[in-house]
Amino acid sequence: MAAKIRHIAIATQDPDKIATFFKEALGLQQVGIANSDLATGYFLTDGYINLAILKFKNDKVAGVERGKDWSGIHHFGFQVDDLQDITERL
Repeated sequence: MAAKIRHIAIATQDPDKIATFFKEALGLQQVGIANSDLATGYFLTDGYINLAILKFKNDKVAGVERGKDWSGIHHFGFQVDDLQDITERL
């Protein structure tokens, strides 16, 4: 199996507003809530790819290059069959 995009994470200062937009405008379904020491927010899906909408709680967790107050695409994750193989290729 080829690598597949599994999720996209968006950093925001207003996860409620952003999640509502994606649910109402695009019909994404909420499949979870984030509430940890790292971040708060929501997990949405279109049935294929998941979208994490997160408000990070500190700069270390958010990534010091942007910090907790930054908003935008934070990262995206892939699902792979063989992590060792992909690591060597990268």
